[in-house]
Amino acid sequence: MRTRLLHAGFGVLSTLVGVAAGHLVAAALEPASSPVLVVGSTVIDLTPTPMKEWAIRQFGTHDKTVLVGSVLAGVLLLAAVAGLLAQRRFAYGAALLVVLTAIPAVAALSRPGAEATDVLPSVAAALAGVASLAWLERAARPTPARGDGDGGADNGRRGVLVAGGVLAVGAVAMGGAGRWLTSYRTRSVVVDLPAAADPAPALPAGLDQRVPGISPFRTPVSDFYRVDTRLTLPLVDPDNWTLTIDGDVEREVTFTLDDLLAMPLIERDITLTCVSNEVGGKYIGSTRWRGVRLTDLLDRAGIDGTGADQILSTDVDGMTISTPLDVATDGRDAMIAVGMDGRSLPREHGFPARMVVPGLYGFVSACKWITRMTLTTYAEQDAYWTQRDWATDAPIKISSRIDTPKPLATVDPGRTVIGGVAWAQHQGGITKVEVRVDGGPWQPARLGPTAGNDYWRQWYLPWTAEKGQHTLAVRATDGDGDVQTAARATPFPSGSTGIQEIVVTVS
Repeated sequence: MRTRLLHAGFGVLSTLVGVAAGHLVAAALEPASSPVLVVGSTVIDLTPTPMKEWAIRQFGTHDKTVLVGSVLAGVLLLAAVAGLLAQRRFAYGAALLVVLTAIPAVAALSRPGAEATDVLPSVAAALAGVASLAWLERAARPTPARGDGDGGADNGRRGVLVAGGVLAVGAVAMGGAGRWLTSYRTRSVVVDLPAAADPAPALPAGLDQRVPGISPFRTPVSDFYRVDTRLTLPLVDPDNWTLTIDGDVEREVTFTLDDLLAMPLIERDITLTCVSNEVGGKYIGSTRWRGVRLTDLLDRAGIDGTGADQILSTDVDGMTISTPLDVATDGRDAMIAVGMDGRSLPREHGFPARMVVPGLYGFVSACKWITRMTLTTYAEQDAYWTQRDWATDAPIKISSRIDTPKPLATVDPGRTVIGGVAWAQHQGGITKVEVRVDGGPWQPARLGPTAGNDYWRQWYLPWTAEKGQHTLAVRATDGDGDVQTAARATPFPSGSTGIQEIVVTVS
């Protein structure tokens, strides 16, 4: 039994060395081609929508970490089998390791825009893994020794310890170096942005400056939610980046980043929301965006009289998002954003440019790392999320959230506040928020300042908390007089609905 565990460990350690070597090579070439990451990306694409939504609900922003960990765990389990096979015959174990690395090689070559070099990390993983397994198996064989009959066994144990130690250190070193190199290459690049020709007015002071616990009126960039299918950030050179508009247009046009920065820029305060946001969820953020009006770019291509009904946006790695053309061009402040909160976009939020269309969930409006906009029809082409049966037209639902007190919190009796945020982007904004305590009547909350119809609104209600357990609920009303619905709906396929209710204890 001990011998079997030892050889299973050989397979695991050899695979870890291979994974680390592959990750290091990928970091130097294309981080997304790292063997574990490319398999993880393929799993994301093949995972049914209900399972994706379950993972987001259960793990939140850690869903990608859980996915990568699960893929690695499965690989290591098979690696242990490879070690056991190698005990019987080395060729069997080596063959299984080669098969394990062939899977990410095929996946890497299947990625949109894949290049021949994307297979090199998997090749490096195979070579390093097989070589490590061969060293460990050879070291485990007893060697003849003079004198003491147990000398051969001692030499074998010593050889295994030396080989195992060297390989473990090598795996940690290569893995660490690959992680550092990836982080270095995907670090944010700061580009000097010209001032906006049409700037936004000064943002009013929010309630968060005097009501503790409410979300900041402007979300710090470091806290801005990020939901996408990426396991690693794409590498985009701003000097070589271009945005092309093609398809059903009068003329195909291409813009460089310098071209965009030379055009009149607008600046707007806009709230973005992810369709995966559950009632009371945190996948929402508000900030100031700077960019070129989408219609200014489309006018350069000429779209009058075309039969297109969607903008099919493509990012630098082939991910597609579809946006209804009539919504994107109806006069709202849709833009190709190049700045966020006064600076150029961070890489994780779409550097060097992304689409921002107020009033639509991100999966139909917020293509990050955008490089192409194709004017086409829904009948002709399906985007990534459309192929997975999500809605094609997804206006953001009226919603509200309680930020303070937190669900299941224990608060002191006496004078306190209930507070949070509400949003109804491009629906006249929020004009009323109401709070209900213990199923009683709806009470009007006090609203914070407004920054426009496309921005969320803070609110609070003074509350005299009495000892015991209490249920708190909130609902919002938009500028058209529509009240947030109490009907519960899951995020799929067009956004969640319902009233948030939380339970708190006063003691």
